[in-house]
Amino acid sequence: MKNKKRWLAGPYAVWAVGFVIIPLIMIIYYAFTSQDTGAFTLTNFADVFSSENLKALGLSLLLSLVSTLICLLLAYPLAFILANRSVSQTSFIVLIFILPMWMNFLLRTLAWQTLLEKSGVINSILNFFHLPNINIINTPYAIILGMVYNFLPFMVLPIYNVLIKIDKDVVEAARDLGANSVQTFCKILIPLSLPGIVSGITMVFIPALTTFVISDLLGGSKILLIGNVIEQEFKQTNNWNAGSALSMVLMIFILISMYFVNKYDKDGEGSVF
Repeated sequence: MKNKKRWLAGPYAVWAVGFVIIPLIMIIYYAFTSQDTGAFTLTNFADVFSSENLKALGLSLLLSLVSTLICLLLAYPLAFILANRSVSQTSFIVLIFILPMWMNFLLRTLAWQTLLEKSGVINSILNFFHLPNINIINTPYAIILGMVYNFLPFMVLPIYNVLIKIDKDVVEAARDLGANSVQTFCKILIPLSLPGIVSGITMVFIPALTTFVISDLLGGSKILLIGNVIEQEFKQTNNWNAGSALSMVLMIFILISMYFVNKYDKDGEGSVF
């Protein structure tokens, strides 16, 4: 019976080898080899520390952290409200949050580009009511807005998944012992929901750090993030070696995030699936 179960994992193993392990090996190979000779070299990593790339990496980290913080501040109260609703109400509201995720990521971002343009939908409505226009397109604020909109569900769902598992009797016991709302929130809810918070932060921070579509469309290609630099290295300059070295740097942040997830969410309580 155990052997049969192992065979069932065969398709996943093939998929993992073909689409995860082999591409990862290729990235490592190109990162440590010369573009001209193919010999082993570390010069590709020197490009990482150029002023332009460091600026792009720093801006990516800043916008990702801001977007993640905004998502957390918006997601936790919402997840808390959902966790205290009846099952039917919760199912409907959760469906509303999941529904946009079924739409293509590119189309969702293009929709915001149409809304935020100087002659877009929002400014047209404001002009109709003789109100001042909103000119945030092609700015970091538009990129943050796009990140928050696209990645907010990835923060809400893990936190909600943890909050609904918290026994209500624990909260009531804390209040019976004299804890007020602030003490109950800080000493009971936050520690118990920490796995969902860490999982949500990871699920928002990593895609926000590596994105290039949002900055291309909402930043007007004027604001370069590290994802845009990597895309240019692969598609425009055809320098796979430098692009792979930059990708290796992003892998460091991914590994750090995985470490915190494994540390604070060992049982997978904050998993969305």
